[in-house]
Amino acid sequence: MIPVHKLEKLARSQRLRKIARIVTRAELRLAAGGTLAPGEIAFLESVLGLLPGDPAFSPAALATLKAALEQMPAENPRSLNTVRHILLAETGQVPADWDFIDHRGRLDGAKRRVFPGMRIYLEDIRSPFNVGAMFRTAESFGVERLYLSPLCADPLHRRASRTAMGSVDLMSWERLSVDLAPGDSAPQRGAAAGFLGGGPFFALETGGTGLGDFKFPESAVMIAGSEELGVSPEALKLVDGSLGRLSIPVYGAKGSLNVSVAFGIALHAWAAAVSR
Repeated sequence: MIPVHKLEKLARSQRLRKIARIVTRAELRLAAGGTLAPGEIAFLESVLGLLPGDPAFSPAALATLKAALEQMPAENPRSLNTVRHILLAETGQVPADWDFIDHRGRLDGAKRRVFPGMRIYLEDIRSPFNVGAMFRTAESFGVERLYLSPLCADPLHRRASRTAMGSVDLMSWERLSVDLAPGDSAPQRGAAAGFLGGGPFFALETGGTGLGDFKFPESAVMIAGSEELGVSPEALKLVDGSLGRLSIPVYGAKGSLNVSVAFGIALHAWAAAVSR
């Protein structure tokens, strides 16, 4: 543990980053059901005691910070969470979910459960936020592989990467430049090309079999299409000749869901079906 008097002498940004790491370690341990030793609590309280005297905090941030500190004891992970987020924002860092963290501070791919045969084709998803969210969801529900059409947003774009929260590095994915021939029920390169492993295929689209009645296969390719236009007519011909269309019933005035939200609902149901 770095002595408090040394923390005081550091440049502000460096001091706040170090305090954020100290708070994070304590918060993670407490949230996992652990405890802090009396000496650790005393150290943490001494470190946090440096913050209210920092004149560079905005009035709003300082007020929130003081309120969080008043709600302690230091064994309160929610108060620590509030302090951590204030420190991250103050130092220009992006808060990240904890997920499964290995000893290097990265997501641990060994924790993944993968369902072989669960494959996804993202067709012309234009929003980096949606692509990132769909990568994160695919990782969470055991998707084996993702394929992206040439017009999909780049999963390495900073907005997609930020939304994916490390999931892009864990997922097996590639861009697939395959044109679906207008008027045909199969890709131009046909079965000989083994488009996406040869299927079978189904689409996440309106006007199909409801979620509760759809028979999810152990191995297939689910196609999710453009935010504005949905799955292309060519891809729909492909799925209509295979497993068909999966639809999610909705009950509001809006007739459809955001594609990344619908994607999550569908993948949860698919993973639940194949994990039984």
